Amino acid sequence: MNTQKLLWIFLAFIAGSFLPIQAGLNSKLGKAIESPLHSSMISFIVGAMAMIVYVFATQQNVSWAGLKTIPVYTWIGGVLGAFYVTIIIFSFPKLGPGLTFGLVVAGQLVISLILEQFNILVAQPHPINFLRLLGIILVIAGVIIIKIF
Repeated sequence: MNTQKLLWIFLAFIAGSFLPIQAGLNSKLGKAIESPLHSSMISFIVGAMAMIVYVFATQQNVSWAGLKTIPVYTWIGGVLGAFYVTIIIFSFPKLGPGLTFGLVVAGQLVISLILEQFNILVAQPHPINFLRLLGIILVIAGVIIIKIF
């Protein structure tokens, strides 16, 4: 495995590890302002501001003309992000971090397997096989164990 791939594996792991922290912080904000929905909105505003600062500070290039060529359904990504953050803010205090993110990971893996099987929104297809299904079953079993104990 090359160094660049290892770096991206590490960064993906770090990004994933930040999700329960973000959920806890957003949940705490929601309680403090007595509105989980406003907490979600504030989280997106702060995140958007951080991205604006980063993009301008690093002088990122963009092809604004490319916006004309993308399918309309690609704009749903922002809606899905808002849905995700909002649901996490609501479920985190009710389910706890272990169960909440166990279910998040299980859902991500199930949909990822389907997307890769049917070559939808992915760089390359990866067919479903027994070991991939077993991996998802083990994750779901882990979620059940977290819930029971």
